[in-house]
Amino acid sequence: MISITDKTLQDLQFNTILETISAICNTDPGKQKALEIIPFKDKDTLMEALEQTSEYVSSFQNNNAIPNHGFDPVAYEIKFLAIENSFLEAGSLRKIAALSETTNILLQFFKKFDDYYPTLNRKAGEVEFTKEIIRIIDEVVDKYGEIRDNASPDLLNIRREMNSVRGKVNQSFGIALTQYSGLGYLDDIKESFVQNRRVLAVLAMYRRKVKGSILGSSKTGSIAYIEPEATLKYSRELSNLEYEEKEEITRILKMLSNQIRYYLPLIIQYQEFLSDIDVIAAKAKYATRINGILPRITEERRLYFRDAFHPILYLTNKQKNETTYPQTIELEQDNRIIVISGPNAGGKTISLKTVGLLQLMLQSGMLIPVHERSETFLFDRILTDIGDNQSIENHLSTYSYRLKNMNYFLKKCNRKTLFLIDEFGTGSDPELGGALAEIFLEEFYHREAFGIITTHYSNLKILANELPHAMNANMLFDEKSLEPMYKLALGQAGSSFTFEVAQKNGIPFGLINRAKKKIEVGKVRFDKTIATLQKERSKLEKTSNILKEEETKAREESKKMQTINTKIQQKLESYQELYDSNQKLIYMGQKIDELADRYVNNKDKKVIIGEFLKLIEIEASKRKKATVKEQLAKEIQQKEIKKEIEVKVEEIRKEKKEKKIKASSVLEKPKPVLKVGDRVRMFDGKSVGTIDKIEKTKAVVNYGLFTSTVSLELLEFVEAKK
Repeated sequence: MISITDKTLQDLQFNTILETISAICNTDPGKQKALEIIPFKDKDTLMEALEQTSEYVSSFQNNNAIPNHGFDPVAYEIKFLAIENSFLEAGSLRKIAALSETTNILLQFFKKFDDYYPTLNRKAGEVEFTKEIIRIIDEVVDKYGEIRDNASPDLLNIRREMNSVRGKVNQSFGIALTQYSGLGYLDDIKESFVQNRRVLAVLAMYRRKVKGSILGSSKTGSIAYIEPEATLKYSRELSNLEYEEKEEITRILKMLSNQIRYYLPLIIQYQEFLSDIDVIAAKAKYATRINGILPRITEERRLYFRDAFHPILYLTNKQKNETTYPQTIELEQDNRIIVISGPNAGGKTISLKTVGLLQLMLQSGMLIPVHERSETFLFDRILTDIGDNQSIENHLSTYSYRLKNMNYFLKKCNRKTLFLIDEFGTGSDPELGGALAEIFLEEFYHREAFGIITTHYSNLKILANELPHAMNANMLFDEKSLEPMYKLALGQAGSSFTFEVAQKNGIPFGLINRAKKKIEVGKVRFDKTIATLQKERSKLEKTSNILKEEETKAREESKKMQTINTKIQQKLESYQELYDSNQKLIYMGQKIDELADRYVNNKDKKVIIGEFLKLIEIEASKRKKATVKEQLAKEIQQKEIKKEIEVKVEEIRKEKKEKKIKASSVLEKPKPVLKVGDRVRMFDGKSVGTIDKIEKTKAVVNYGLFTSTVSLELLEFVEAKK
């Protein structure tokens, strides 16, 4: 049986979460239900609630969006129907019909999309589907909340008579209006309405000359409002009919209310169902805001929250455009207690609260902001001691209050408990308080409870190091700036950086040294060792991050090179295909050219034509018949390759042209006269040779292994004959 105290809910700010979810709800019953959420008592009900929320979240991404669940609350109507012989007005009945219709739509939807929303459909399956409520009300009340004329035969007759009498009233009034208007007895407005009756606007001086009943006058008294005598008889008749109509409507509403009263339990169920859906929808919307998911819930004793965010802090920082740092925390049977140490303002308490609040939210049917590979199991109790709980009313000091709380922990703590204690052991003499805290921690440890505590006490850090199934942890600080990094590091205790922080804040070095002498040398050395280890860990963390970045960059470069190589390979294959195709065309061209020459010079032209046709048939047999679509695709591909090659060829031509211009500019300079024996080289070459012989405009150049005849204009003087 799960039991969570109000103190735990308060310590972990659970009410803030509920207020946010309540504000998201669409209906007043839903808002009220959201504020009353508490952790579920049994696992099966909890898992149903978690699955329902998870399914609703999925509806935001798929095409089968869940229909609107909004409704006007009918608490007043339910209360009235419970009273015998009471009856509801038409508007109230219309609200009940709308409630029934909304419920029916949802019931049909969940049944249709059971594959998408199985747990929501199971919940909907508990509610009875009926169209009777809507049918009964629709027969009497229209969609505007008015009683229909045919609600009863008597009402239909009464309203027909009323329409007839209204016609007579208007007719008689029209005659009187024309008569007295012609006589000039009426004001410019001529007519008005008083007590919902049509009256003449008669000038005060003529009021005695107009026959009828005076129903009122204007504020100044200049106009008298008179109902003409001719219409009085019909008006009285109309009033009687209106009274009869009212009586008949009351009778109809009583009869209809009695019919609806039979469905009172179902109406209550409908409102409960829709308000439950409202809360589920609000939980789902809240989950999307905090990136909440449903982690794996196991039977094993393991709590593993990876990249966990404190939801309240996350939303607050998001509003301010500030960064929220996630934490990764793991508790299991062989590592069930974590002691977090380190300086204040580093995030110890937030890490502690994050674990507690997320576990509490999960056990209350809410999705939580963690990595998808996170997992946890369910605790029977979550015990907390967070913050200064000094009680003025009960005359308890902070330490007395905390001792009372520890006593409660000792009574309730077992292997199905998660305990969270902030600043463990504070409020008393450090030595004595630390010793008592050590005993409490040992007791919780032996009871196999899971827990996280924060402390500055060295003896608790040592104890966590000595106990096989407990471990130290610290909030990382930058060793240079002493600024918090808001990152929890498991496996090592944290220094409080007491003297370092004091020095950073301008406390004279001499005073700090005097303070160091006042305390035990061993304690200073222990804290200094921890501080040194933290600095080393911080350096290793930075080095690790740099190496990871370099590794990521190397992977990206490797991927880029692979992509480039693939593209080059594809281009080479395309160029090769085009080259082969062009070589084939050249070969065919040569054959046709040869046949053309023979055709011109040969008298037996039939033989040549036969050879030509044979050549074409051979070529055609090699080709595979392609579809129009394939042919078109091939042509487009070849055009693209040719276009690409033309660009490259144009670049090469441009480069050659520039070289040629450069060479010609060199040639234009006065050159020395070349003689046999001079050492020379070609303008666009690197090999140097010796002139063996000059014949007119050409020279025979000896390169050692071979000789070459080259135009004198293309030779560059290197060295004269020795």
